[in-house]
Amino acid sequence: MIDEAVEAIRAGQPVVLPTDTVYGLCADPNRETAARAVARLKRRDERQPIALLFRDVELLLESLPELRGGAAAIVRALLPGPFTLVLPNPAGRYRWLTGENAEAIGVRVPELDGPGAEVLGRVGAMLATSANLHGGPDPRRLDEIPEEISRGCAALVDGGELPGTPSTVLDLTGDDPRVLREGAVPAAEALERANAARV
Repeated sequence: MIDEAVEAIRAGQPVVLPTDTVYGLCADPNRETAARAVARLKRRDERQPIALLFRDVELLLESLPELRGGAAAIVRALLPGPFTLVLPNPAGRYRWLTGENAEAIGVRVPELDGPGAEVLGRVGAMLATSANLHGGPDPRRLDEIPEEISRGCAALVDGGELPGTPSTVLDLTGDDPRVLREGAVPAAEALERANAARV
């Protein structure tokens, strides 16, 4: 199923993959049509942002070369890990993933092993959001993924039972880090780690 998932992503089709937090609905980040297909499967507004997952920090920084100084230091300090970092995007890259604010983009480098790591390692980067209907519970197992999402995906990769708590979302676009969503890392710890990385 790993080969099928890699081929599907490269062909612009959505797939379900295990991440380090919950099952993700993933696709090629370089195709606007793939992002729209994922939004439709989730029944959510296409103008909502979708995160970019990278296999490693170096590829993330190569893909967003404008990141310099403090933001890059925080990226290196927190990733890989269970964070989604909202970073400055002055070049307006990946406009179809940024939602209404093209000057910010959400990124992840998950701590993965197993089949999810193999797929991400082979494709390098993918867009990803939790494999649930908008507002629904985050899936820990394949059998918790809504049937309409499963039917709409070209591949489903089983990684067993996952922790089930989504990533903690940190906004690093302002003068001070802000927690937009508390998740796998408690808010106070996330802020402490982000602030320590800025020193």
